[in-house]
Amino acid sequence: MNVEKCSRGVIVPALCAILLVSAACQKKQEPTSEGRVAEIDRVGNPPSGGNQAVLHKTFTVRNTVAFPFEIPAHSALPHLRGNFKSYVTKLGIQSSEHSADVDFLVLTEEQYANFTHRGGSDEVFYSANASNDQSVDLSIPPALDHGAKYYLVFRNTPGGDTRKTVQADLTLDF
Repeated sequence: MNVEKCSRGVIVPALCAILLVSAACQKKQEPTSEGRVAEIDRVGNPPSGGNQAVLHKTFTVRNTVAFPFEIPAHSALPHLRGNFKSYVTKLGIQSSEHSADVDFLVLTEEQYANFTHRGGSDEVFYSANASNDQSVDLSIPPALDHGAKYYLVFRNTPGGDTRKTVQADLTLDF
């Protein structure tokens, strides 16, 4: 009876040790798609800095002028702020109330591609039509891991002067 107790006392701990070693040697399996975190739920480091100048210049618009800008990756609350003024002939002098009007558009990268291929677009992210003095205060959707590219477009309006000068000062806060 002592031999039987002794063999049980050795066999049970030996089996436990073998099972533990076997479990430790197995490779860890990849998590299933159910266990993965969706890209939209990932939290990354926010961009350094709180704002960037998007457009601070005076330029001429005959037909259309576009300026690209990028929303940095992980920007939680991007916001475009500023203003623009347009003039005819000389800065600050206009021949009539609407002769210096321009259209101001903000387009996504896809919308801009459609805009350039068709000479116009029915779909725009933001527009301010026929204005010569406009304040801009626009919230833009958050950027995920890859950021996002947008375009500021100034377009000459029909019926006005053929050449307009635009003075723009726009900043992106994020």
